[in-house]
Amino acid sequence: MDLNELKNLLREKGVAGAGGAGFPTYAKLDKRAETIILNSAECEPLLTLHRQCLKVHAEEILEALETVRTTVEADNAIIGIKAEYEDTVQELKRHLMKFPNISLHLLSSVYPMGDEVVLIYEATGKVVRPGGLPIEQGVAVFNVETMYNISRALRSGTAVTEKLVSIVGEVENPVTVRLPIGTSISEAVSFAGGIKIKDPVFFVGGPMMGRIMDGESPVTKTTNAVIVLPEDHKLVLKKKQNPSIGLKRAASVCCQCQMCTDLCPRHSLGHPIKPHLFMRAAANRDFSDMNPFLDTFFCSSCGLCELYSCPQGLSPRSLIAVYKSGLREKGVKAPSDPVISPVSEGRDLRKAPEERLAARLGVSSYESDAPLDDTVKDVYKVQVLFSQHIGAPAEPVIKAGDQVKKGDVIGRYKGDALSISVHAPIDGRVETVTDRFAVINGGYGAR
Repeated sequence: MDLNELKNLLREKGVAGAGGAGFPTYAKLDKRAETIILNSAECEPLLTLHRQCLKVHAEEILEALETVRTTVEADNAIIGIKAEYEDTVQELKRHLMKFPNISLHLLSSVYPMGDEVVLIYEATGKVVRPGGLPIEQGVAVFNVETMYNISRALRSGTAVTEKLVSIVGEVENPVTVRLPIGTSISEAVSFAGGIKIKDPVFFVGGPMMGRIMDGESPVTKTTNAVIVLPEDHKLVLKKKQNPSIGLKRAASVCCQCQMCTDLCPRHSLGHPIKPHLFMRAAANRDFSDMNPFLDTFFCSSCGLCELYSCPQGLSPRSLIAVYKSGLREKGVKAPSDPVISPVSEGRDLRKAPEERLAARLGVSSYESDAPLDDTVKDVYKVQVLFSQHIGAPAEPVIKAGDQVKKGDVIGRYKGDALSISVHAPIDGRVETVTDRFAVINGGYGAR
């Protein structure tokens, strides 16, 4: 397939990274790529959807991976997957003989193995520079569900209208379900058989990088999980902590043990992020050396420093996010020539085992197979955001009162900007349209 043809197809069908920030997939297709990596590391505790999707749809995903590889003329493709996912690994091996340019790279069960900078080093030995892009090292990374969406676009011209979401935590029947995009979080949770606690909190995303959202918030192209937690769970309390209180605590108890820096995955790869120096400077309001603040631009926000490493329970990641946001608001940009160090010789000894991490987070009791239900759920109403991806929002092409069919374009990508189209996830009548979202009533009747 021609590169521009594939790019146009993926842009039109609304394919974006199915996790993280939702980078438009068409923009990752680049003939500088020598290696394509399929990310099936399933980075955070409690998440199961990628390994499940890859097991059930192995052949389709491998075919799409090979199409991407040949289209960009990459030399090879590598599937990064944890060795413990034995069933999925065996299913892949059944099909791989048909794809001689695709290989497996088995990963250890540590966090954050799904961070693309970490994964690239593990799979290829290449180090992405601080603030740099994988393509500079001749690598492009796609996650499993993204590749599955590419497969559907290639095979049948299907647009992205659905999302796999793991529903876990304080629910009766943990499950991974396929939902129309725009389904409310509360309705998504209803497919897990009900909530077991009063006053639940919806933690959307993984336990490390997720955020608290209300039940009316919609599922988007990047929603991977909903973890139902009690309101007094340590993750909820940590997320609700006032940054100013966190800064005062740092000023009073940070002992500069450097554990946050020693266990930082990006620091171990030579990136100039040193959370302990940032904590010292921020807590003491010491601006004589701006490097600890400027180097926060290279933080990946994995959360290991504050949820695993710090013996005092301080919040380097959260405080870094506040300072980084403030710097951006003032127009400050990341240093263009950061100091890069060699990969740490002790890196392998400073990895965070996922089992120990889950215990530290207080989520071990929520570990579950969350079996995959791959049938699309019927929902009554959806709220579809026009910005579910990095870049310019899609521009609405519908108005209130219009009847739409599943897969119809309701938001068109914006000209030459980094942007993708958005599609109707269900058949129905358009109730509301703003520049931010559209509400579609499917007429199935309220649950």
